Formats: sequence, structure tokens, C-alpha cells
Amino acid sequence: MNAIASPPAQPIKLYGSAISGHVHRVRLFLSMLGLPFEVIELDLKKRDNRTPEFLARNPFGQVPVIEDGETTLADSNAILVYLNERYSADPARWMPRDPVGAARVQRWFSVAAGPLAYGPAAARVMVLFGRAADPTETVTRSHALLAVMEIHLGQQPFLAGPAATLADIANYAYVAHAPEGRVALDAYPQVRAWLARVEALPGFVPMVRTPVGLAAAES
Repeated sequence: MNAIASPPAQPIKLYGSAISGHVHRVRLFLSMLGLPFEVIELDLKKRDNRTPEFLARNPFGQVPVIEDGETTLADSNAILVYLNERYSADPARWMPRDPVGAARVQRWFSVAAGPLAYGPAAARVMVLFGRAADPTETVTRSHALLAVMEIHLGQQPFLAGPAATLADIANYAYVAHAPEGRVALDAYPQVRAWLARVEALPGFVPMVRTPVGLAAAES
């Protein structure tokens, strides 16, 4: 695991659902930084994310949310940036300081919030929760994204360059779990090799595969 600048005064609270890829990206980075944290599991099927107490933390009712002392933050990618800037002993390790490197990470944040969310992540939700919608368009979008990633990762080992960055943390879970949405990875050897490289990083923790409630309540 990576060294941290200074530990939090108390464990960071992470609110979310164990099956959520958005929550997993935060849990993964907390683990990679070696930070103490406590997971508060929410049952989204029971609308735990719509209670007055939770809406006071995030009025959008989305997970994940963290509480770090007096700081409360929502949005998974924003949380990654916060954790890196606040606690990493070498923030440039995960978020490059040069303009091009930083822009490359931001580009993949946008992918995570766009093509990934509306492709593999959405396809997975349809299967796990029995959504009645026709999955054809979503699966097609998923393979279009994976085809681009396959070419890109044939040219470099990680999404934003030669070393892992927050870009890889933000995109890992829903690509790794794409088969749960009936989006096969067999035709994408470079993508599978990238997944293996992320899984080999110190502090890596997998995402659970048992559905416990997800819905459209992630950010």
C-alpha cells in the first residue's frame, strides 16, 4: 500500500452499497492508501438513501458519501480527488501535476461518468435487478466503449499513461464486472490484461458479487 501524509484522526465513514461500483472505487482507493475507514452499508432497495438523515449528507440521494471528521463529500470521482490531495504522501502518483497528465485523468473521469455509466454499469443493473427494458442498446454501447479501450490499452499499460492513476481506479469495477451485465470480455485481451494489472496493485480489494440493492442511486 502507498504511504499517507498523515492519518485521519478517526476512521473515515463510507456510506454506500457493497455491490456498487461507484462505492467500490472509493473503498479501493481507501485501501490502496492504507487509510482507516468504516463502511456504513445502505439497503438501497429499502431506500436508505432517501431518509432525511442521508439526504442531509447528499441531497441528491446518491452513494457514495464519505464523512472525514467535519468534512462530508459526495460523488465518487470527487472523493477520489479529495482523498488523494488530503492523504497521499505523493499526490502526483495518482493525479499527475503536468497539464497533459492531469487532462488525461480527467478525460477518463468523464468516461466513467458517461460511456461507462450508461454502458457496462447500466447493463449490469438491468440483469441484477431484472429491469424490463430492452438491453440491446446498452450492450451495444458497452462493446463500443470496450473496443476503444482495447485499442487504447494496446498502446500503454494504464488508462492515463505508463503508471496507474485515479483514472484506473474510477473505471476498474464496472469493466471488471461487465460480464454480470452479459457484456463478455472474451474479445478484449488488452482490457483483461489491464484489469489484471490493476488487481496486482498493492492494497487492491475486489468488489462483492452478491446483489444487495443498487438502483440508480450512484454518483
